[in-house]
Amino acid sequence: MRRYLILGIVLLVMGLGGGMWWLLGDLPAPETVYERGALPTVVIVDREERPLYNIIDSHSGRHTILDLETIPLFVRQATMATEDKNFYENPGVDWEGIVRAFVINIRGGEVVAGGSTITQQVARNLLLDDEERAERTVKRKLRESWLAWRVARVVPKEDILGLYLNQMYYGAGAYGIEAAAQTYFGRRVDELTVAQGALLVGLTQAPSVYNPLVAPELAKERQEVVLGLMWAEGYLDEAGYEQAMRERLVYSSEPYPLNGPHFVMMVTAEVDRLLTAEEIRAYGGVTVRTTLDYDWQMAAERIVAEQLTRLNEPVGGGVNHQADNAALVAMTPEGEVRALVGNRDYFDEATAGAVNMALVRRQPGSALKPFVYAAGLDPNWGGALGDGEIWTAATMLPDVRQAFETHEGASYVPVNFSRTENGPVLLRQALGSSLNIPAVWALDKVGVDEVVRLMTDLGIEGWEAAETYDLSLALGGAPVSLWDLTAAYGALANGGYRFVPQIIDEIRAVDGRVIYEAPAPEMEAVLDERVAWLLTDILSDNDARRLSFGENSVLRLDRPAAVKTGTTNDFHDNWTVGYTPDVVVGVWVGNADGRPMVDVTGVSGAGPIWHYFMRAVLTGEGERPFVRPAGILRAEVCALSGMAPTDMCPYRRSEWFLAGTQPTDEDTFYRNVVVERGSWQLATERTPISEQVEMVVLDLPVLLQPWAREAGLMVWDDLLVREEGIKGTEEVVLQIVYPDPETRFRLTGEESLAAQRIRIEAAVAAGLGEVQLWVDGEVVAEPEVGPWVGWWGLVEGEHEVWVTAKDRAGQLWRSDVVRFEVCGMADGTDLPERGGC
Repeated sequence: MRRYLILGIVLLVMGLGGGMWWLLGDLPAPETVYERGALPTVVIVDREERPLYNIIDSHSGRHTILDLETIPLFVRQATMATEDKNFYENPGVDWEGIVRAFVINIRGGEVVAGGSTITQQVARNLLLDDEERAERTVKRKLRESWLAWRVARVVPKEDILGLYLNQMYYGAGAYGIEAAAQTYFGRRVDELTVAQGALLVGLTQAPSVYNPLVAPELAKERQEVVLGLMWAEGYLDEAGYEQAMRERLVYSSEPYPLNGPHFVMMVTAEVDRLLTAEEIRAYGGVTVRTTLDYDWQMAAERIVAEQLTRLNEPVGGGVNHQADNAALVAMTPEGEVRALVGNRDYFDEATAGAVNMALVRRQPGSALKPFVYAAGLDPNWGGALGDGEIWTAATMLPDVRQAFETHEGASYVPVNFSRTENGPVLLRQALGSSLNIPAVWALDKVGVDEVVRLMTDLGIEGWEAAETYDLSLALGGAPVSLWDLTAAYGALANGGYRFVPQIIDEIRAVDGRVIYEAPAPEMEAVLDERVAWLLTDILSDNDARRLSFGENSVLRLDRPAAVKTGTTNDFHDNWTVGYTPDVVVGVWVGNADGRPMVDVTGVSGAGPIWHYFMRAVLTGEGERPFVRPAGILRAEVCALSGMAPTDMCPYRRSEWFLAGTQPTDEDTFYRNVVVERGSWQLATERTPISEQVEMVVLDLPVLLQPWAREAGLMVWDDLLVREEGIKGTEEVVLQIVYPDPETRFRLTGEESLAAQRIRIEAAVAAGLGEVQLWVDGEVVAEPEVGPWVGWWGLVEGEHEVWVTAKDRAGQLWRSDVVRFEVCGMADGTDLPERGGC
């Protein structure tokens, strides 16, 4: 029995020994950790194999070994607080963390949770081979932990920390903290601030996610986590923590050889996403062939620099427009990026040159308008007015003063950039000339939620729920990046298909094997191709844009080109985005820090960059028209109403329509009447023939009548009220035109109270009479003819105004109530303070 027991013990020992040998026998000696760490080469080239950047060269690249003492104490402390707070106390392994990770991983079926100390990370990266490092198994975790325990026995803690800080990957091709400091901040590691050091320390967890040159907001969030851990561990006091949190991070780089720097940084982030550092080592280095055209890139950088110089240093003197930054994105209509300028000078720290402004979300101004109209024109997105009439390029839109109600119940009154109104305009002209009032009217009709849904489907990222936005969305009231907006215009260029922009074509191993090839672009249909073409036709119509931009602006090329500008309030941002059948180009001009420019619009700021870049890259290329899809036909319309013309319509135009949407109802805006000479009243049976004059007057919707009267045009409704027996209108329109809902007026001490009055104006349908204007239950005016205007003296407090009128049958009609407020006088007036709003 004893013999069997001994045999069992021997077999058990042999089994355990064999198992240990199987598990740990081939591991390298821990002392060899000093000998490891050779880094492979990653070469980035353009689509023609012309070099853009050599990320890492194992002999002379951006990888510098530093003594631990030369690395600032706060960087070491941040690293320990973030990665291994018990670094100096643990035996190289955090057993509690490993057990916790095993519990999580057993539930998940694979090793997904870490629990790795700094020593374990050093052991894994420097002692395990490339293939094993990529494994996520229990065996690898045990071998890594054993190695870490042995390394901690023979390697001093300071050396382990030094190896970690010198060998870890910090993204953008930077191995080691010194290379990271040079890459992101253009300074040595011993020149870093606490805020900068904390940001770099946070990168190692996920370099492709937190790369600050690509995702500055995410990088900042991660930095704040690191600073919080430093405070929690006592490495920062409260004052130091708050100072680091407030510090503005300005990214830059020393001028190492780099072509298309912002594009290259995007490529490195994408390589980090596609391949791990271990896989790159296993391939012996890789070559990344991108979609960039180096000739296009050089042209873009030159043109951006020249335009910013013209804006800030005008020849012969003039206004300094104070525009420091600009960005350009050029891609094919299928999404291959051919050029990308993220800023004027990547290496200019003073203007935040390293920040890729092509990826930063800013207010787009009127550059969103085509998509508002797209949602109205496309039957799949709304495409109909309240009465079921389908929108077309000939739909009449009212370009007159209107008050719209916001979510909060406040009054919103948009104005055109020119501060003028144009009365009835067709959708083609409203979009081509970028009129603000019709765009807000259109958004009010089609719905904010529909436009938000459309833009999201077109790839616009970062937008919140639709209820967050209001009608100002039509004028750019939601931030977008130039990258996303250019791709959205690409969907107009390619017939309505969304795509994901592509920057990498293929990746090859050092032996020439293709290890990654970009998949064929997934083109998802979002818009009806006929609607995409119709919008393209409008945006390329020089006649449609003449009202706002003139005959020969920089938006006009020597070939068909669709283009739209955008300018935000106070000139914070301006944009020009446009395309031909071959290329889509977006341009942004502004200041990275949000400062307003001085008198710079989308036409004068971004427009020249777009124009000259288009000419530079398309010169010598054959002119190609936009191909009209099937299901589009042409029809003649009356130019004022957009309806089918009658003999009385003096101005007509030919317009494109989706088949079946061409107008069939005849024009009603022009009416032939007979009036008395001199009085210009409607002639009656008692009017002598010699005194009768036949003429055409405008029979306009009530909303447009004040504009027509101000323009000196004769309005049919004004003739009707003077003639008894005229048949009343079937649609009774009665509304207060002014004041706008929820308007606030303030009394002033600069004039007498008796002189402080406001205009009360109403819109009254044809066939109504006995018009009365009411304020707080009292009649303030009874105009007999239009315009239906009265005056009311201001009284402090909240007030209600409405209008009443009677039809031919004597029935009384009453408008909706409009509420407004009159505030007391501000301090400093001659009259006493009477409260404020």
